[in-house]
Amino acid sequence: MDDSSWYQVGARATVMAGLLENGVFDDSTLFYSNNMETKIGDTAMFEAPWLYRHELSIGNKIGAGEHYFLRTHGITSKADIYVNGVLVAPSSVQQGSYGGHTYDITKYLRVGSNALLIQAYPTNYLRDFAQGFVDWNPYPADNGTGLWRDVMIAKTGPVSISSPRVLTNFQKPDGKPVTVNVIVDVTNNENETINGTVQGTIQSGTESYALSQRFSIQPHETKTIPMNVRIEKPKVWWPAQWGSQPLYTVNVNATVGKGQISDVALQRRFGIRQVTSQVNSHNDTAFTVNGSPFLVLGGGYSPDIFLRFDVNRVRNIFQYMLDIGLNTVRLEGKQEHPELYDLADEMGLMVIAGWECCDKWEGWDYNDEANGEKWTEKDYPIANASMLHEAAMMQTHPAMLAFFIGSDFWPNDRATKIYLDALHRMDWPVPIIASASKRGYPKALGPSGMKMDGPYDWVPPNYFYGDQLGAAFGFGSEEGTGVGTPELTSLKKFLSPEELDSLWKNPDQNQYHMSRYDSSFYNRALYNKALFARYGAPVSLEDYLLKVQMMDYEATRAEYEAFSARQNATRPATGVIYWMLNSAWPNLHWQLFDYYLSPAGAYFGTKVGSRIEHVAYDYEERAVYLINRSLDKQGPRFVSVDLVDLQGKPIFSKEVTVKATTNASKKVISVNAVSQIKDVAFLRLVLKDGSTGTILSRNVYWLTAQNDVLDWKHSDWYYTPVTKYANYKALTSIPTVNVTASLKPLPARDGLSQVQVVLNNPSATPAVFMHLSVINKGTQEEITPVFWSDNYVANDARSAMNTDRDAGDAVAVNSTALGQPQRHSQSIDDDGVIKPIQDCSHFHQTVLRSITITLRPL
Repeated sequence: MDDSSWYQVGARATVMAGLLENGVFDDSTLFYSNNMETKIGDTAMFEAPWLYRHELSIGNKIGAGEHYFLRTHGITSKADIYVNGVLVAPSSVQQGSYGGHTYDITKYLRVGSNALLIQAYPTNYLRDFAQGFVDWNPYPADNGTGLWRDVMIAKTGPVSISSPRVLTNFQKPDGKPVTVNVIVDVTNNENETINGTVQGTIQSGTESYALSQRFSIQPHETKTIPMNVRIEKPKVWWPAQWGSQPLYTVNVNATVGKGQISDVALQRRFGIRQVTSQVNSHNDTAFTVNGSPFLVLGGGYSPDIFLRFDVNRVRNIFQYMLDIGLNTVRLEGKQEHPELYDLADEMGLMVIAGWECCDKWEGWDYNDEANGEKWTEKDYPIANASMLHEAAMMQTHPAMLAFFIGSDFWPNDRATKIYLDALHRMDWPVPIIASASKRGYPKALGPSGMKMDGPYDWVPPNYFYGDQLGAAFGFGSEEGTGVGTPELTSLKKFLSPEELDSLWKNPDQNQYHMSRYDSSFYNRALYNKALFARYGAPVSLEDYLLKVQMMDYEATRAEYEAFSARQNATRPATGVIYWMLNSAWPNLHWQLFDYYLSPAGAYFGTKVGSRIEHVAYDYEERAVYLINRSLDKQGPRFVSVDLVDLQGKPIFSKEVTVKATTNASKKVISVNAVSQIKDVAFLRLVLKDGSTGTILSRNVYWLTAQNDVLDWKHSDWYYTPVTKYANYKALTSIPTVNVTASLKPLPARDGLSQVQVVLNNPSATPAVFMHLSVINKGTQEEITPVFWSDNYVANDARSAMNTDRDAGDAVAVNSTALGQPQRHSQSIDDDGVIKPIQDCSHFHQTVLRSITITLRPL
């Protein structure tokens, strides 16, 4: 067959991903303005099946006892699979994004060239077991149709072997030996009984442990083979903030006859750790890791809108998560690829996986909030295949924290049994939770202990210190303030000049780069109403964006601080997943950093609020809390509290000594002087080690005497109204001050180049907000990913940034500040010569210590 006119695509390619790969659509402009709607135009071509074809050669002969298997890992929405023109698997079997199957294709093959043809059928999120985006963003034109995961051909001998699964009897890090149980399934592919041996090794560094178990297996039988080894001195795997991530590697094969290798299992890695959960007396789920209470601080992950997977991009996303203090990523129906879990294992990020809401996956009779088609008899086998496959893929990964078999709604009893049986069949080692909400639960699992009470749009910082809905108590499985506005450099990449103007000139206008047109989140009306009332009507786009970043910063900081401060309250906060972590495409909301990996206000608010040792302000109680989420940091601490007005005049000042205890938070001091504030004041909190004087955390708030007033009684599912807004308009009247700044290249560290930024403000006038960004002078593009120790600095600057610059290019640091939004630039040339920032008189900045920058590539 002549397929020269076909599109050549990679191994993982949905229809849209393949068309982009072939230049049918321009990837560089598709996301600009509403191009994704207008440039694609007629979507009729996505309403027909698409064919994927591959030729393979198996050599000169098929030997006795040789078997060839076709392995799928999910095809969206469903597919007919042909080998040499013969139907091997009909679409009635090969269904679902996660429907992984193994087909014996030996009898369909011939010597020499063979043709594999896969016909993928169009996807409807309400009808098919796919990967929908609900109201996260507009839907891709193809709805994710196609071969988004690998399709593999495997050759074995008379017996084949599954990937290994691993269980241990580890309970806590007490130094005792650990028994490791390695489990595989062996299948006899022949018509006669076969005797053989499963053998292999567990390795970690120079350590090696042998595995071996004889078997006798009947014709076409599958038998589960366990093997045990004892590790005298186990290396314990920890979440990143608590320790290291040692991994053990398992290699297993099956031999027959005189030691002939019949099949080799996929290599797996595992870590020795324990995860548990329980529903406490408040009906809230709480997790432990290695015997210690584990406060989940996480975010909801989104794949690329066209399901393109880039392992380096995911690595950068995970590095961002660690940089801002998060410890868990939630995958709602977006289970991605094995590489994601490998990265999580290596980097120490916990993973909550599970099925998604609002479409076919939750087509239950009692689900009155979504329109997914109701399940029928044919759907249950798809659910079974999906659960078996995903459980097998995830089972050995120490990063796994839990699996949610439902999201907004719990599965019916029949589906629950199918899910549980499949998970248990795959020796699932961590908690299984009915859903991400408290709407109901199946009898087999009991209450989920998860709340899903919002918010999803803007609420003020003091919301999280309340005692209702999404405030900081229990486990918030998905909630956030709807923030995550990109900076101007990113906005210009996907918004037209008219769309940029509409952000501040038409605050209620619908925005294409938000949720779908039929969503409650298709505009920024709620957000902008609060912004205009609290910070004043903007006078320009730049003024609008500076105020936006301030409001985004205070919103995310408050959410994470409140859950951390209340981790051991009477009704403890046990976890929160911010809605969302990242976006599938360039977006205006629901993200902690933008699609281009540029961090802005929401990112740095989170970074401050999620520090492992920290001091935070409770807006409602007007009190300062000491936060400690570590397992090893304790002892005397100094906490200094300074409240000053806009002119820098002290209102209140106090230093207290307190004892820090591990994995606990406590109230340190009340700040009743907040009631004395006339307009706006700054509260600066500094935490120091009582033994060494080392500064552990700094935190600066802008406050008014009157908090935002929440109308809890009239709360909707996605927000709580505000009847009176806090007034921060006086911030724009702060006098300008002279700031000097310089850059200094530092020695490389861990393969990353570093730059130190030194800022100094001799004035006593308080600072408000200063943003620094790093620009490649050759391209004038912002360098990302970038890792600052802090940014959007208030009162004292401290920032360190990691990124890499191209050889031969100079690096420039741009900056903006409240009140004077002009950009100012300073550069380091290739010879390391430092040039001064031009005209620093507009920066509202105080103290200003050194800042370190490290440059790193995508």
